[in-house]
Amino acid sequence: MAVYTQVSDQALAEFLTAYDVGKVLSFKGIAEGVENSNYLLRTDQASFILTLYEKRVHEEDLPFFLGLMRHMAARAVTCPLPVPAMDGQLYRTLNGRPATLITFLDGVSVKAPNVAQCEAVGAALAQFHLASNGFELTRANGLGVRDWRPLFDKCAPQANAVMPGMRALIAEELNALESEWPEGLPQGVIHADLFPDNVFFLDDRLSGIIDFYFACNDSFAYDLSVTLNAWCFDDTQLFEPEKARALLRGYESARALTQAERKSLPLLCRGSAMRFLLTRLHDWIFHPDGALVAPKDPKDFLARLEFHRQNDNRLLELLP
Repeated sequence: MAVYTQVSDQALAEFLTAYDVGKVLSFKGIAEGVENSNYLLRTDQASFILTLYEKRVHEEDLPFFLGLMRHMAARAVTCPLPVPAMDGQLYRTLNGRPATLITFLDGVSVKAPNVAQCEAVGAALAQFHLASNGFELTRANGLGVRDWRPLFDKCAPQANAVMPGMRALIAEELNALESEWPEGLPQGVIHADLFPDNVFFLDDRLSGIIDFYFACNDSFAYDLSVTLNAWCFDDTQLFEPEKARALLRGYESARALTQAERKSLPLLCRGSAMRFLLTRLHDWIFHPDGALVAPKDPKDFLARLEFHRQNDNRLLELLP
């Protein structure tokens, strides 16, 4: 979550005339994240998140994202719900951008998840994958392996200024990933961004999954690799095998991996590390002036990529 677009009191008041959500008590921006502009809205009826969609979120994708929230909630996946306006519409326009109100979930995101929380998120991810069955809308992964090369080409001239040698390392790894990327793995709707700041806990109980705005159709094992990279490294980029073992155990408690998925997991982890390295590198280089958000350091995912390049079999040893 973040704030790129400032919303005035007058603009908010005009927007809310379309909704039956009560009297505004407070309204403030949320600085975390990098994709959309988000505000916490409290009224005398409830609390909501107001999201204005920016950058990579296109209006034509909103029926997929908002419909997916409804689909998942109906299948016992705890997640926020879009609040319909009085005319039934799930999103409207605010400051020239598509915008929606989302219900507020109780809980906190954790910066340093423990082993029990990693196991819980693994189980929740598998449940998300299973619950996606029957969702009729589809959306291609706009940040899949075929999209990394154009993103790199845009960032390459400045990559070594971020870290010496980064450009050559990424180029070499992209060649390998593009030639070796697995095909035919079990697929469905994936979250694609299940980082700790997108999962809420009450103590060790997982209380909700948020931020569906990268959700798409892709392989389940790729989504698992994203989550492993997000949850199983500490703040010095040191791999934490007990957390990875717990996350994998939690996942397989709800959905067993196929042999092909198991075999592909190390390469997929390299790929998901590459995906976040490139998007963070892009946002680091092309950070918009005046945005109330700090770009995330791409070197964190360069370190994770290098770990996976040097330890291809480590994850396979941790599988249940």
